[in-house]
Amino acid sequence: MDTDTVLRPIAVVGGALVVTLLAGWLLDLVLRRTGARHGETTLWGRLRHCRLPFQLVLCTTLLYGAHRRMGIPRDYVFAVGRALTLVLIGSAAWLLVRIATAVVDSSYARYAAQHPDEARVRRVRTQVTLIHRVVTAVVVVVAVAAMLLTFPPMRAVGASMLASAGVLGIVAGIAAQSSLGNLFAGLQIAFGDTVRIGDTVVVDKEWGTVEEITLTFLVVRTWDERRITMPVSYFTGKPYENWSRGGAQMTGTVFWHLDHSAPLDLMREQLQAILKDVPEWDGRTGTLAVTDTTPHTIQVRAVVTAKDATDIWTVRCQVRERLITWLLAHHPYALPRIATSPADPRPGTP
Repeated sequence: MDTDTVLRPIAVVGGALVVTLLAGWLLDLVLRRTGARHGETTLWGRLRHCRLPFQLVLCTTLLYGAHRRMGIPRDYVFAVGRALTLVLIGSAAWLLVRIATAVVDSSYARYAAQHPDEARVRRVRTQVTLIHRVVTAVVVVVAVAAMLLTFPPMRAVGASMLASAGVLGIVAGIAAQSSLGNLFAGLQIAFGDTVRIGDTVVVDKEWGTVEEITLTFLVVRTWDERRITMPVSYFTGKPYENWSRGGAQMTGTVFWHLDHSAPLDLMREQLQAILKDVPEWDGRTGTLAVTDTTPHTIQVRAVVTAKDATDIWTVRCQVRERLITWLLAHHPYALPRIATSPADPRPGTP
């Protein structure tokens, strides 16, 4: 083995590594300076995460272009070229996914900063998340297919599969009917704006917040921190409650069953005092009225409002608890009872 046979591969690989490191450093420098000049977008900062796959693509390309002149034994030239081709395809797919991620994330961040409407922001977030996953899936599938087609036996398999595509399509459609249904349901949710990430929903009597939406399933985080995973087709084929549609503001009710002698005017005054002391109340509505009566009790309903579903729950609990406590302390005669003994007289009664 002569000196040229040893030194030439080392020189080519070393030169490729030097060029790759220099190009990566220059790319990072340009992106940093560009990001400093354009602070209104995070795109340039996010593109810095593409440095490693960019360097891998560049290095593999340089080595592939020079591998036939590196002095590699003739028996190994083809294998080295095949390996470099596979690495190049995989690294190019990695780079495309990183670029798509940077563009999608920066676009969403800029949109969220410019639009105060939380409902529209959640809708866009849902859409770009699903688009990003579709793009990633397409890039991965194309990359894997390209890798397989570099092997001659796979080309014959591909030709035979194309020849019987009609039969295979029918079989695959029947076998994957459920999966395809969920896939199209996910696209319908993304662009039909029926449910979004962050929406408050009631599904199968479970109250929670939509935490994640994929092409096939949806995750709802319940109030007690449980996660309910459901197929997205559920949300296109069955009824459910979406408390965030049409705006996040909510109206809630609180009910009491009281004695007919309950001091309604004083209860209305106390309700207003309680609401002023509850920071989650948004000040829009706070009323109290008798909505039903029976031979033994009356049904009293309070209507309160808050900016979202979480706050309306807090307001309802606070009003229910504090008004009952106030009645127990100052007007116990107003609470329902079975009339087997004399009731407490009202204040001021002789």
